[in-house]
Amino acid sequence: MKAKDWSNWPDQSFEDMDSTLAVQQYIQQLVRKNPADIELILTPPDNQDEGVWKYEHLRQFCLELNGLAVRLQEECNPKVCVQMTATEQWIFLCAAHKQPKECSAIDYTRHTLDGAACLLNSNKYFPSRSMCCPLPDALPPGVSIKESSVSKLGSVCRRVYRIFSHAYFHHRQLFDDFENETKLCQRFTSFVIKYDLMAKDNLIVPMTEELQQESEA
Repeated sequence: MKAKDWSNWPDQSFEDMDSTLAVQQYIQQLVRKNPADIELILTPPDNQDEGVWKYEHLRQFCLELNGLAVRLQEECNPKVCVQMTATEQWIFLCAAHKQPKECSAIDYTRHTLDGAACLLNSNKYFPSRSMCCPLPDALPPGVSIKESSVSKLGSVCRRVYRIFSHAYFHHRQLFDDFENETKLCQRFTSFVIKYDLMAKDNLIVPMTEELQQESEA
């Protein structure tokens, strides 16, 4: 397969996506087509379960954040960025340890994305996404997610957002280059505002004028 053909499948309507992972496929199709069309990307298909929609979006954000993490490795030296900070006012502790403690920024980034992946792929909390051998009480894949599991998404959002904030305040050129290509932070910010997954006071990366107006509404 040639590089230009990678992920270059024909567009399909959501109704025509005959897959247990149709929601993920649909979101990825919209992102691939135009990552800047945030309103369209965040608009669920008719009758789509909201919990599944939020869950699949967060999975997609974490997948794409790995791209930012790879770039950060090029210049986020643990001897320089010895703490996970965003300006001098924000220092974050890493929750990947038995007792939360300070990590270098790049280790915090790795630990946070690894932890998010473990949670979002957990059969304990999200069994309905499993394609094989689902738990006995699991609903068919992609149908719905228990509210107790959906409630965990906010914590994941708060932790992964810190990767954006560190990149913005301490690796600005790298952040800008990545954001210009992906619009990932803008999409993520719109997402957490739309579904009230983070307190607005914690959204410290400056947003576009449109997003700022939305957050003040």
